[in-house]
Amino acid sequence: MTTQLSRTRYGTPRHGFSLVEMLIVIALIAIIGTLLIGRIGNLFGGAQEDVAKQFVENALKAPLLKYRIDTGSYPTAEDGGLMALLNPPPGKQGRWRGPYIEKLPNDPWGRPYQYKYPGTRNPDGYDLWSMGPDPNNEAGFIGNW
Repeated sequence: MTTQLSRTRYGTPRHGFSLVEMLIVIALIAIIGTLLIGRIGNLFGGAQEDVAKQFVENALKAPLLKYRIDTGSYPTAEDGGLMALLNPPPGKQGRWRGPYIEKLPNDPWGRPYQYKYPGTRNPDGYDLWSMGPDPNNEAGFIGNW
């Protein structure tokens, strides 16, 4: 069995792909790419939650402890909350030896981290949390509890 190549008007064999074949291949590549981009987005979404979890559990633990050792307590709302790690609160300038951090970052979703002392969930300490991807869903909050 021999394969016959179609011939052009001048009798030479035709090589290559037709325009329709090329368009089909491009469409398939676009569909596969769209599916992969959606899955990659889900992978990075999980990484955002991991970053927030690490921050609330570890990143401010040492600066808050140092603040507590210097001033006698964790910062309260009257002290300015987490801003007391950057600027001396009223009445504590003599004991405040900061700044304890260079800057206060936002969570991976661009919102400020939330802080409360004394904590509701940690009554002997502080609550530190991110509102997560959906600030209206308290079950999705990422905290140090």
